[in-house]
Amino acid sequence: MKTVTSVSGGQSSAYIAANYPSDYLVFALVCIEDKKCAPKDSKLVQRVSDKIGRQFVATAEDDMILHTMFDLEQHLGQCITWVVGDTFEGLIKKKQGYLPNKISRFCSVEMKLQPLFQWWLQNIGEPIEMRIGFRSGEERRAVRMLERCNEQGLIEMKNIVGKHGNGQNKWAQTPWQRPSFPMIENGVKRHAVVEYWKGKPVRFAERNNCVGCFHRNPLMLRQMFDKHPDKMQWFANQEKDTAQWRSDVTYTRIKNHKPQAVIDFHDFSECDSGHCGL
Repeated sequence: MKTVTSVSGGQSSAYIAANYPSDYLVFALVCIEDKKCAPKDSKLVQRVSDKIGRQFVATAEDDMILHTMFDLEQHLGQCITWVVGDTFEGLIKKKQGYLPNKISRFCSVEMKLQPLFQWWLQNIGEPIEMRIGFRSGEERRAVRMLERCNEQGLIEMKNIVGKHGNGQNKWAQTPWQRPSFPMIENGVKRHAVVEYWKGKPVRFAERNNCVGCFHRNPLMLRQMFDKHPDKMQWFANQEKDTAQWRSDVTYTRIKNHKPQAVIDFHDFSECDSGHCGL
């Protein structure tokens, strides 16, 4: 069985890649179309375009994560495959203006898991071991993931497998990955991950994955407006009429709040483990 590590840009999934070598390293990038959010470094934009095989404009993630992937590739001496799905704007349009939220978290599925699955379908096509960066102490998260497995211990993905006689798509559940948790199995806790990356030539963002993720505390999102104003404005601009990222507050209200507290950006989050912590 081939082994795959989904690297997210966080220290935990990078630790897995560094300490538990796998056959493939894959990174799923969230793309947006807003040129105001583009990296200032044109050479970086071109490098990313080359990696994803299409013109790159901007990402909803911290631009530092782009550097993380190139740094990690050099540090490990192993190629990291980049995959992409629809742009975030394209996904929102496909969902008729509906925004993902805590109840319907389709952004992770559509822009992280689906591109990974499509890459697997085209390049491997048989069940793989997917190494997940859950640390010792996060056993409950591992149990939740294992509960989604079928009787063979494999996670399934719904995908199109052909056409019916009437021309409509034929859908089926395809078993494709067996999750494994090396850091839980080996008792690796958060402090060991932090210590491992000290002094190594890999840059990490203060927070990985989308800067405006609706799972983040409003205080954290308010500080993100200071650190990533253009990207956070992009998130605010997506909210129209009843379309909101959160049910409790709009991003415009968050932006207009006066900062009340200092947040420790170096705390780990569920995003550290790979493909948005799913």
